[in-house]
Amino acid sequence: MPELPEVEVTRRGIEAPLRGARIRRMRLGKALRWPLGRRPAALQGLVIGSIVRRGKYLWMPLADDGAKAGRHDAGGLLWHLGMSGSLALVRDDAPVGAHDHVDLVTDRGTLRLTDPRRFGAVVYSRSLDVDPAARLLARLGAEPFDPALTAATLHARLARRHASIKSVLLAGDVVVGAGNIYACEALFAAGIHPALRADRISRPRAARLLAALRTTLERALQAGGSTLRDFHDAHGAAGAYQAEAAVYAREGEPCPNCAAPIRRRTMGQRSTYFCARCQKR
Repeated sequence: MPELPEVEVTRRGIEAPLRGARIRRMRLGKALRWPLGRRPAALQGLVIGSIVRRGKYLWMPLADDGAKAGRHDAGGLLWHLGMSGSLALVRDDAPVGAHDHVDLVTDRGTLRLTDPRRFGAVVYSRSLDVDPAARLLARLGAEPFDPALTAATLHARLARRHASIKSVLLAGDVVVGAGNIYACEALFAAGIHPALRADRISRPRAARLLAALRTTLERALQAGGSTLRDFHDAHGAAGAYQAEAAVYAREGEPCPNCAAPIRRRTMGQRSTYFCARCQKR
């Protein structure tokens, strides 16, 4: 599933080429997770603003040219890549494949959503502060790189959660962005056992965890994200972070710190990789 690094890599790949582009038309294929909520023809002529990310969502603001000088807000499109989706910039005449479900054709090329499992979506909203965008974003936790997220605030939020720290990280309502691979890697870097209850993490360990999350996600961004199956960036390149992982998908291999074998267990229906010697409860 594309997580924060993959979505941010995608944003960086499409933001500059599409900022200021004018929409010519939108083609919709098979139904996705949620309906668009607007007639595609109503988007024709609108201008794309600066694309931003919130959690695993991309917000594409739109504007129309008024009768007078300047542009006027016309809502926006909220994109989600689901479990297997990717956004790519393609030629206007690129053939449409079986898993290509949305084409946003602009005067600067076509943005295409490809999603084999069809859990992705693009939804129109008048703004981020009203439904459906407000409802979809309501339960998202803090952004990991937000300066307002400190060790103290993270510790306070974890103190209210009784589930395992791995489950809390995956839930995304305390802090967003730590998908399965990045949660495993950050917990290893912080020396925290994935089954430890979140409310039993001390403030010093919360500080180590926050630092590890930021370092892990930054390394993933530099590597172009992770490609375990379907993900490619907007220009077709695969991510490379999975090759740098210390514990993820390395069951039985020696821990890079102590040489004990990496273990795997299922937590919340997800494979969790850790070193029982280095990661303490």
